[in-house]
Amino acid sequence: MNAPVPPVAPTEPHVMQTYGRLPIALSHGQGCWVWDTAGRRYLDGLGGIAVNTLGHAHPKLVPALQEQIAKLIHTSNYYHVPLQEQLAAKLVEISGMTNAFFCNSGLEANEAALKIARKYGHDRGNTNPELIVFDGAFHGRSIATLSATANPKIHAGFGPLVGGFVRVPLNDIAAVEAALKAHPNITGIFLETIQGEGGVNPARIEFLQGLRRVCDEHDILLMLDEVQCGIGRTGKWFAHQWAGIVPDVMPLAKGLGSGVPVGAVVCGPRAAKVMQPGNHGTTFGGNPLAMRAGVETLKIMVEEGLLANAAKVGGELKAALTEQLAGVPGVVEVRGQGLMLGIELDRSAGPLLLQAAEAGLMISVTADKVVRLVPALILSSEEAAQIAAILVPLIKAFVAAPKS
Repeated sequence: MNAPVPPVAPTEPHVMQTYGRLPIALSHGQGCWVWDTAGRRYLDGLGGIAVNTLGHAHPKLVPALQEQIAKLIHTSNYYHVPLQEQLAAKLVEISGMTNAFFCNSGLEANEAALKIARKYGHDRGNTNPELIVFDGAFHGRSIATLSATANPKIHAGFGPLVGGFVRVPLNDIAAVEAALKAHPNITGIFLETIQGEGGVNPARIEFLQGLRRVCDEHDILLMLDEVQCGIGRTGKWFAHQWAGIVPDVMPLAKGLGSGVPVGAVVCGPRAAKVMQPGNHGTTFGGNPLAMRAGVETLKIMVEEGLLANAAKVGGELKAALTEQLAGVPGVVEVRGQGLMLGIELDRSAGPLLLQAAEAGLMISVTADKVVRLVPALILSSEEAAQIAAILVPLIKAFVAAPKS
């Protein structure tokens, strides 16, 4: 267990105060472990919020990025970037889709997806296109993506929101069909395959299959946000592959570059030619450094069998948490798949962030009451057992105390 973390965070007078930070500054990492500037060590159960696919200082990724930095970091999309085609070809291969657009983040990928949906409608004479979105959704913090997001706290202070979104409950195909009847201008259905910020809520397999059927029947776009749950996190390349379907539009980011900012929108045949020169673009997106990070990340994942590892070790961790927290009053549910797991409590779980850090474990709390675990896909069985050994006693003690 670490020494207690000081109660007052280091001051940051010149940094805009947009985060409620813990009083910790990290200095370096190795594998699934990180150290802070005071020398304390932490088992990283957060993975940079599902970003550090290969952990920290991976021995194959580091030299590849060093080599790329010494050659070319950034050019411009005025010119061909061969690594874009290399990464796009791999994404097409593993997704069964058609082509890809590269950007810098999940927010940008989702913005591009929204533009694709609108233009898809306009190209068909629909001058007021709408999208079905879902309760519990989180798609980003730009004006358009927060409008698609369901969290009122994120909306507060930023109105008026962008229109064109019809919200329905997750996993309710009847509600989707009713919305389609009531709103003839709908051009697509947009959802996270597993809601991340909404509390690690999976879309059920039969629901995803129903959405694919409905979109085909109405000739509209099935748009699956795999920003957090994609890139092997659930044990398949993309979480929707457990349902045996292929979307029309798939935003990606987070784990695609293993820490280097990379976003992508992958499109199938229905959406692949919607965007034409001049319709969309980016300055930094798809630059050689980012593309090398994506190419190497996917290559290393294959070489090291990380999809199978995510399924195996994630299953072990979920089983341990489920067994050890079974019947504990105050623990609502352990859910998720692979190395994207959530533990829902009956109260606000925020205090567990610092408690876990003081015990040597980095976690996340999302949707106020859900402890989220999204570690690197290199996590070992022994490290998964360590996560459970640290976290379970903390949760038991936390829910045993009176609610504040």
